[in-house]
Amino acid sequence: MQIDHLSYGSDLSGLICGYVFVQGQAGQVIHTPEALAWLKKSPAEQENAFVWLHFNLSNAAAEKWLHEHTQLPEEFYETLHEGSRSTRIERTDASLVAVVNDVLHDFAFEASDIATLWLSLTNNVLISARRKPLQSVDRLRNAVNHGELFHSPTELLTHLLRDQADVLTGIVRNAIKKVDDIEDNLLADRLNHKRANLGELRRVLVRLQRLLAPEPAALFRLLQKPPAWVAESDVQELRQSTEEFAVVLSDMASLQERIKLLQEEIAASVNEQNNRSLFVLTIVTVLALPINIIAGLLGMNVGGIPLAQHEDGFWIVVAIVASFTVIAGWLAFRNRD
Repeated sequence: MQIDHLSYGSDLSGLICGYVFVQGQAGQVIHTPEALAWLKKSPAEQENAFVWLHFNLSNAAAEKWLHEHTQLPEEFYETLHEGSRSTRIERTDASLVAVVNDVLHDFAFEASDIATLWLSLTNNVLISARRKPLQSVDRLRNAVNHGELFHSPTELLTHLLRDQADVLTGIVRNAIKKVDDIEDNLLADRLNHKRANLGELRRVLVRLQRLLAPEPAALFRLLQKPPAWVAESDVQELRQSTEEFAVVLSDMASLQERIKLLQEEIAASVNEQNNRSLFVLTIVTVLALPINIIAGLLGMNVGGIPLAQHEDGFWIVVAIVASFTVIAGWLAFRNRD
């Protein structure tokens, strides 16, 4: 496909890639003219075949092309512009509309590194659209390019969900490694500035869980009453992929709870250190109190200062100060435990 660099990684129509799948054969690359010709075919000519067209919404021509040359449901266009982007798969008449969230290629545990993929699929057409490059979509493209067989658009959707679950599993593993390092430092009493990463990591995990977890109600309705063109085997594959999601999300919830406990333990350790510092400061103040009081009294420039003329006056005062300091120290330390 010839790419126009001014069209945001897609051709002039916004198409990033296109494939046509004939029953029992690997997907064949098609470009915009071939895709347009295929969409104009009659249902009989489209039998035992389907297409996948992937668009870049950053190209302003993409949505216009979809309006002009496809018959996507209005719900698909509504999801492109609505504020809620939680992962879900819903049935709209004879079509399925899916909103899938995924992480960017350079995901670095930043909340902004999550983007959305929108899909609409029927028995012979899968339309996907995104604004930023996503890991799971490119993994699906690589699978198609390497000759993996797909028999329906639903299989592509299931593969996409499983790729997303694999990406999420990798994120959880990396997060666990980060938490393990912080926990090791905590146990070795080597806490440093990295402990602040726990809060950031927890916020990202919460956002990932909220966006990537499929909505149970919509998914339950779909699995209970799928469109007639969705094969039973595809329904089972979709159910299994959602179960894999559930396992990963359960691990993520456990990791969040572990981070919460670490934060509480670190907070307790910091409080204990602060209490020790405050205790030391209090002891120093108490021990210095007698000598400050006596020095203040004896340093007044008035008559009648006791022991002023006594030859051992200095040592007597030192003995008095030492006695008061010992008594003050004993009073401070006796209830230390």
